[in-house]
Amino acid sequence: MTNNIHNLTRSTDDVVIVGGGLAGLFCALKLAPRPVTLISAAPLGQGASSAWAQGGIAAAVAEGDSPEAHAADTIAVGGGLVDEAVALGIAREAAPRIHDLLAYGVPFDRDLEGRLAVGREAAHSARRIVHVRGDGAGAAIIAALGDAVRRTPSIRLIEGFVAEALLTEDGAVSGLQLREAGNFAARPMMIASRAVVLATGGIGHLYGVTTNPVEASGSGLAIAARAGAVIADPEFVQFHPTAIMAGRDPAPLATEALRGEGATLINGNGDRFMAALHPLAELAPRDIVARGVFAEIAAGRGAFLDAREALGARFADTFPTVHASCIAAGIDPAKQAIPIAPAAHYHMGGIAVDEHGRSSIDGLWAGGEVSSTGAHGANRLASNSLLEAVVYAARIADDIAGRAIPSPARLPDALVTTRGGAPDAASVKQLRTMMSACVGVIRNSDELAEAAHSFAALEREAASIALRNMAASALLVAASAWSRRESRGAHFRSDHPAEIPALAQRTTTTLAAAREVAESLTEHLVPRIAQPMIA
Repeated sequence: MTNNIHNLTRSTDDVVIVGGGLAGLFCALKLAPRPVTLISAAPLGQGASSAWAQGGIAAAVAEGDSPEAHAADTIAVGGGLVDEAVALGIAREAAPRIHDLLAYGVPFDRDLEGRLAVGREAAHSARRIVHVRGDGAGAAIIAALGDAVRRTPSIRLIEGFVAEALLTEDGAVSGLQLREAGNFAARPMMIASRAVVLATGGIGHLYGVTTNPVEASGSGLAIAARAGAVIADPEFVQFHPTAIMAGRDPAPLATEALRGEGATLINGNGDRFMAALHPLAELAPRDIVARGVFAEIAAGRGAFLDAREALGARFADTFPTVHASCIAAGIDPAKQAIPIAPAAHYHMGGIAVDEHGRSSIDGLWAGGEVSSTGAHGANRLASNSLLEAVVYAARIADDIAGRAIPSPARLPDALVTTRGGAPDAASVKQLRTMMSACVGVIRNSDELAEAAHSFAALEREAASIALRNMAASALLVAASAWSRRESRGAHFRSDHPAEIPALAQRTTTTLAAAREVAESLTEHLVPRIAQPMIA
């Protein structure tokens, strides 16, 4: 049921879930009939990156495939940083979670014999991606789960509010500070709870060119970090190589499944360029393809996705979402190559969590893109993100179900911060421009130092808490990217282009440590490198 925020008690025994994407919705449903308060910044079905996902969900459900093969592909792509036990565990739980989604009404595509239809995407050794109408998996999944949530009486749904601060007491979660989305003049409200699940999505909209909705601005990462949570692998940001350059923000996505069906990448001269860069050519890992596309654009040749021969007149029926985006931009993909560029797409880093989705703060769980489980390493395998979201959402629900959650304490008398007000538009634009220019596909020491210094100052001085949270997440990425002086997976340093075996360890850091890095750069001292993750 949906409740107005004014009917929300200030103190609740409910589990509070923040985020209306796949992880949040699935976790809420899995917790039923336990009382849950689900807080979503946008109406369900809007504002969640998972609703925009075109590729589908990777799952070894076809004959001849196996979870072990799926895990091996995940590990091979992850730049030496994938937690192998995590990857195998997720792959083994894929089939049960697919069946859960089917039970909630997700209409996955089937073949003529009624079996789940599977496609292939980059760096997968088998056809194992389950889709909905070719490129509509994300929207269909969110629609089905959203309907199920609205029908579930144990779920109290609060739409149109954002969490802007995490309340803690004695190192444990005690609640959240909320504000009406978009109404920066509104007085914040507080809700007390000893069990909070963050499923707020990623950081893509911190970048000037991104496939992510505006809600994906790192708010969940920031509020956890500001409360002292350990953050893992923040330097690893995946750039989707084929965002459609149509003058829109966010940029529409041309799904990787197009290349799986034979579409090629060409430059303005009509030449294919990926075959010279990797044996898998267009189906190489995303980081390699993104850098290849970036290089063609930087050289002035431009980059295009060409599906004319592979799909032609079948394009509209096979990939209706991409087709509609192209037509809206004045491009007929059956007859024209599609102009593309790399765009910030997915954050491998996030709130460090264990195999149950628990963070370093007692009573705080995290699932979906806001978390970092170790499943993706330095470079996510295509279509593993939605799988990770449902697997960890179910694990979090199981973990909470087996726990006695203490009753919430009395709310604090004072707000965490009274900094309201709309984020300064010029400062937001500058932050996003700097993230794309200095913390993007190709990075170097000087630009990363400049970015870290700028974000630290903004985080310290911003008059708006929303802008302060954006700056905190940007600082975590920039400081850790400066500290990792090698190239690995999606993190590429032009001044340190080699992968260094001794650095094949995950990163853990905190916001305090990121601030120290920025301060030491300002003082021209050698910063303390983020510490390797301890198993």
